[in-house]
Amino acid sequence: MISRAERSQLARWWWTVDQWQIGAFLVLMALGLILSMAGSPPVAERIGLPPFHFVHRQAMYLVPAIIIMLGVSTLDPRQVRRASLVTYAGAMLAILLALKFGHEIKGARRWIFGIQPSEFLKPAFVVLAAWAFSEGAKQKKMPGTTIAILLLPLTVIPLLLQPDFGQTMLISLVWAALFLVAGVHILWIVGIGGLGAIGVLLAYKLSPHVHQRIISFLDPQAAHLGTNAFQVETALDSFYSGGWLGRGPGGGVIKRILPDSHTDFIFAVTGEEFGILFCIALMALFAFVVLRGLRRASRDEDPFCRFAATGLLVQFGLQSCINMAVNLDLMPAKGMTLPFISYGGSSLMALALGAGFLIAVTRKRPRSEVLLETEVPAGLPA
Repeated sequence: MISRAERSQLARWWWTVDQWQIGAFLVLMALGLILSMAGSPPVAERIGLPPFHFVHRQAMYLVPAIIIMLGVSTLDPRQVRRASLVTYAGAMLAILLALKFGHEIKGARRWIFGIQPSEFLKPAFVVLAAWAFSEGAKQKKMPGTTIAILLLPLTVIPLLLQPDFGQTMLISLVWAALFLVAGVHILWIVGIGGLGAIGVLLAYKLSPHVHQRIISFLDPQAAHLGTNAFQVETALDSFYSGGWLGRGPGGGVIKRILPDSHTDFIFAVTGEEFGILFCIALMALFAFVVLRGLRRASRDEDPFCRFAATGLLVQFGLQSCINMAVNLDLMPAKGMTLPFISYGGSSLMALALGAGFLIAVTRKRPRSEVLLETEVPAGLPA
């Protein structure tokens, strides 16, 4: 056990971070590995791989993910901004390269060099948007809000070109939440909400992919031949099959015909094998991370840390809710992973990066350090 009297960097880090939050993230990572054992073997066998192929890969990704999370959590706010700027630039470059040279999967070009760069774009975008809003809040002469507004189309247009409507929607909602937290006029919020509604309508009218998903959600009988409708209906059958207590580890049957049982629909497999009560406990764990983080962020005097923590928590919470809502047929399919639970190297690494940013900006710091940080002149950090 590290003593409070110790003055090492490790001791200072340990006694300033939210230990409960770190513990919750580690528990989610461990559950992701366990639930991967339940959801991934049928998928691996269908494509001719060893039954535990995805489990072994998930375990392999866990080690660097934990290193990333803990390493990033040691950064100070200025270093967090630098890291997010570098990550954002690298992810945007990779997305543009993917549009030209990436692998096309299900009609979209989202992968290049074996990674999905849009996953890393999300936490970096949140931190940069929080930075812009906080600079505008600290100094009225600094066009922080204008920069934040320009940052949104700069980010989502390449995503729409892939196309990736799920990530676009998530980033836009998180940005809108930050806009609200920044205390802008209500007319701005109404206007942005109207633009968002128009964007959804245009996507429905112009994109056959989005059109099909919405139709499948609104009228499953009319689109019963669609893959998404089939997956959602099968996911619901999984919850019915599992009941309150589940069929037991390895006892799931419906997962054998669920195409994405190891990624987007692993929550349904969880319901079948471990039961609805376990799913409720898992939801409570996600809620614990978000609510505890928001409580800690609300006490921070530094606008940047407060905005960044809020944005990262909203992103984490929204992504969790969207995935679980899709599994329960409460909204159209989005192709979005359940944080730390679904299989995927890019998703796991990016989530670990976001968790590291969150832990870093919610660390306890001396009041003198906070005051010095908030008085730094606007502009790029030194």
